[in-house]
Amino acid sequence: MSAPIHVDRDGHRTAIKWHRGRRRVTDPVFTGELILEAMRLGASVEVDLVVHGDDGFAVLHDLTLERETTGGGKVRETSAAALRDLHLRGNDGNPIADRVLLLEDLCALLVGQGVHPDALLQLDYKEDLSALTPQVITNFGKRATSIAGSLILSGGDFSAIDALAKAAPGIATGYDPCYGESLARLNATGDYRTFIEQALVTAPNAAMIYLDYRIVLAADDAGIDIIAPVHAAGRRVDAWTINHITPESILQIERLLALKVDQITTDDPEGLARAFSS
Repeated sequence: MSAPIHVDRDGHRTAIKWHRGRRRVTDPVFTGELILEAMRLGASVEVDLVVHGDDGFAVLHDLTLERETTGGGKVRETSAAALRDLHLRGNDGNPIADRVLLLEDLCALLVGQGVHPDALLQLDYKEDLSALTPQVITNFGKRATSIAGSLILSGGDFSAIDALAKAAPGIATGYDPCYGESLARLNATGDYRTFIEQALVTAPNAAMIYLDYRIVLAADDAGIDIIAPVHAAGRRVDAWTINHITPESILQIERLLALKVDQITTDDPEGLARAFSS
């Protein structure tokens, strides 16, 4: 089987994004080895960023340390040195050999080892503008600029994304308008067109719009294609997140491919590629 990078269907190529750096559903998240593997293959890969106590960024999803690492307390109150001493936890909750990465560690790894020209690393910022001091923004620019051409910065607060992006010339940006109970609200109102129009207006510079795949399919059930307006605006769509490859999710992926989404986020890129290898 070829590397799990994309699926071609009816003349349209859909990238397979390695969610949190996983190639397989059994892999741990946020390990440098797998992120580097994806970037060397030319894949799309996503990691999360949260602000730490020394005004930089840790490659973690949660704002607290207990679930993902061997540490405890808030990431925002933990120093860079202390974070680097922590081990990540595997899917079973037990510590693994890999340690927590900081943004500068990850960027240095990719610059030092080299990446495929088609590779794209999504930095998904998990907080909002209130967490961004001038020093945090400056530090982001120092870390990300060295490899900005291979990065896309995303999040749900586009004012925060825009502020960070201005510190790292050449970095692409993305916007995720799906927050809270957005699926339930849209199911209640059925106003999918306004939802996607507002997303495009809110993030006029976003190259990628990240959409909960359930919203994409619910809109399709209502007879509304919310991918087409994004494409008409010259943007691309990522549908997130297919956690497991099952008979049910394969049918969902088939529908997403028919709607011509540009990227599908999954915890099992290898399983998805295998399912659609024919």
